[in-house]
Amino acid sequence: MAEYILMPKMGLTMTEGYLTNWRKKEGDIVNKGDILFDVETDKLTNEIEAKTSGVLRKILVNNETVGVSVPVAIIGTADEDISDLLHQAGKVEESVPQKETSKAEKATPETKKVAAGRVKISPRAKKVAQELNVDYNLVTGTGAGGAITEEDIRKFAEKEKVKVSPTAAVVAKELGVDTEKIQKEGRVMKADVIQYKLDENLRKYAEPQEYRTPMSNMRKIIAKRMLESVQTSPTVSFNIKVDTTAMKQLREDLKDTVKVSYTDILVKIVSMVLLEYPLLNSTLEGDEIITRNYVNMGVAVALPAGLLVPVVKYANVKGLKDISEEIKDLSERARTNSLSPDELTGGTFTISNLGMFGIESFTPIINQPEVAILGVNAIIQEPVVVNGELVIKPMMNLSLTADHRVVDGAVAAEFLAKLKEYLEKPGLLLL
Repeated sequence: MAEYILMPKMGLTMTEGYLTNWRKKEGDIVNKGDILFDVETDKLTNEIEAKTSGVLRKILVNNETVGVSVPVAIIGTADEDISDLLHQAGKVEESVPQKETSKAEKATPETKKVAAGRVKISPRAKKVAQELNVDYNLVTGTGAGGAITEEDIRKFAEKEKVKVSPTAAVVAKELGVDTEKIQKEGRVMKADVIQYKLDENLRKYAEPQEYRTPMSNMRKIIAKRMLESVQTSPTVSFNIKVDTTAMKQLREDLKDTVKVSYTDILVKIVSMVLLEYPLLNSTLEGDEIITRNYVNMGVAVALPAGLLVPVVKYANVKGLKDISEEIKDLSERARTNSLSPDELTGGTFTISNLGMFGIESFTPIINQPEVAILGVNAIIQEPVVVNGELVIKPMMNLSLTADHRVVDGAVAAEFLAKLKEYLEKPGLLLL
């Protein structure tokens, strides 16, 4: 019996997805488990498998963004009547709310003309085009319906590469010159790079200029969530300095067994301290504060396109070695865009480390619906008075932002004081 293939829900927070790259054509035989198409969300791309066997009778959606559970195709037997399903699919499509901009798009004939000539390109391909500095309007798409794919962008970029002499390449790197922007027939030489830099400086100061860059889908999501956080939570910030001598020694003691980072150590110790201060590990839903006997630790990972926060689930019961390996795995897969939606949700507390950039203090924004976030700063050699004597110690500043609706100042201060105690004397955790 014929039935719809629906846009799947991948993860608890997914509401829509961009469908692209059909692997089957209408009329093809489909076996259960075959890869049918790809679905791109704001952060991930997933291959979707067939849940049933049959013949792909009709493709309803391609290179479009549709909501979860919307029909995207019809599968059935080769000769059965699917007219009722086609009719119902049309009704479903009409019932899907249009974006607010749709009224504006219908306002004038000029707008319709622009829409009709819009370039078809997947979110992934557009992101790669930005990374490789490719104008996708110049690229010929080979995907379904002429859509531009990631492969099209990469092939175009490879074709457009400029041959550069080794010396010119070194000078270009020193001067920060993109050799692909140097318009010249033949090989780019050192003199060409220097001249381009001089001309660039002249152009830069010749007249004031403004540049407009469309926000990526990921950046739009980040902007929306950051604004929601600031508008939702009345925050209060705290800072405390920690002597990292013991943390350094712990890394040294473990180096032959496992190479752990300061973030790894912090995830473990913070998760233990949070059990003593459950309000900082809670969420606020309506008039109820939800506390937990477990810690799901979010670890912020910076990417060229934005910020992801993969989650180490149940960090409080995991050993330091397991935490270290899991953070390395999550961070690597975040950079290759291969995390699942569930690995990015469910956090109860977040750590954001900017210490590697030399930052000494900052105010991190709470990752909703959590109520607190810990900022980790650079380790700096500072003079400290110990037993009446001035000594140099490796000091690190910790910056805590908390939601004042749930966490009072005294509770946050006690939490930081206890965290400082355990970081400076990690052996206390064994008592």
